[in-house]
Amino acid sequence: MTSPIPSATAYTLSRVRLHASLTSGLALRRDKDGFMLTDLAVADGRIVSIAAHDSTRPAEVDLAGRIVLPCFVDCHTHIDKGHIWQRSPNPDGSFMGALAAAEADRVGRWTAADLERRMDFSLRCAYAHGTKALRTHLDSIPPQDAISWPVFEAMRERWRGRIELQAVSLIGLEAARDRQAFSNLARRVASSGGVLGAFLYPMPDIEELLDFVFSQAIEHGLDLDFHADETQDPSATGLRKIAEAALWNNFGGRVLVGHCCSLARQPEQDVLSTLDKVAKAGLSVVSLPLCNLYLQDRRSDGTTPRWRGVTLLHEMKARGIPVAVASDNTRDPFYAYGDLDMLEVYRAATRILHLDHPVADWPRAATTTPADIMRLEGAGVLAAGGPADFIIFKGRSWTELLSRPESDRIVVRDGRAIERSLPDYSELDDLMGA
Repeated sequence: MTSPIPSATAYTLSRVRLHASLTSGLALRRDKDGFMLTDLAVADGRIVSIAAHDSTRPAEVDLAGRIVLPCFVDCHTHIDKGHIWQRSPNPDGSFMGALAAAEADRVGRWTAADLERRMDFSLRCAYAHGTKALRTHLDSIPPQDAISWPVFEAMRERWRGRIELQAVSLIGLEAARDRQAFSNLARRVASSGGVLGAFLYPMPDIEELLDFVFSQAIEHGLDLDFHADETQDPSATGLRKIAEAALWNNFGGRVLVGHCCSLARQPEQDVLSTLDKVAKAGLSVVSLPLCNLYLQDRRSDGTTPRWRGVTLLHEMKARGIPVAVASDNTRDPFYAYGDLDMLEVYRAATRILHLDHPVADWPRAATTTPADIMRLEGAGVLAAGGPADFIIFKGRSWTELLSRPESDRIVVRDGRAIERSLPDYSELDDLMGA
């Protein structure tokens, strides 16, 4: 699609279709899917006004009813692992196969130079697809933490003004048994302005360990971000344990919990009890539909998987729990595909999780809600006075938008269309080995 964005610093886009849930302060007529036909004025990189389309005024730039969305916010990724599939594939597509392959690759290959190039490649993909902010987990098992965090800090500076970057420590919860080492990690995270994180699985001292993690977050003024219950085993109740820990610690920071797959396999009463605690504790949840669809219920006997691997977003949202969807892994042992394209993620989430009939305000799950979780003011929403950061698509309705890849979308940052060529995979060939 040829860019309609003029070279002038001020212009008006006419007949722009905006989703009501992704705008601020507008009460305009909307269609059954929540879209409003508007005129959007831009000047000096900011949105000057959004108003109902005025058919009596000559159109400066007529978008003919095309959908415009705010730039995406991707709140759960792993760009330190990204694009290692070629050299370290998952041998059988299983979760345990992914763990082993990724660990071997990390120990043998993750130098600062290797990380820097793969991270930059990933961010160029995300930027070209229209992502404005991204949170990545960083494997923080010593001595990897001493390599990965400085690389991330350099990458954050390099990408400042294009993608707002946040980092989360990723380490097994059992690491908190070494109080001093975990305290050192918390200090390292705090010094980088990061988020404290860990991954959970059933263990006898889970409550004691979580209590210590929360105490470290409180001491250092950190938000928390957990991987929990990435399994179909109904005995995995990490989400409930996290909610209980947040309540008994009276935690005032933000807590995001990713995956929570096993919740869908638990008895109804246990589900309801857990969700009540999650809502009371003020937790947020992110589902990773692509990665979980790939790993969960993969069977070694050649039979077909019986469930989708996603958590109970509808039930959570009904209780007021903030819910988001995100990319997770890309072209690594945990997910062989992906390109940090949040439109692809949202399209898949709509089909897997039935985020339609009605569309309601589900589009917030890839924009406004993750922006709120990440404490990003002005991101994920279109409003007068806000930044002119948005994506112009060809689709004029939800079914048109979600039926094609929209690979010719136009990404606008600070009122200007960006150059959005995707990097070629061959750039990384020398990192892949024989």
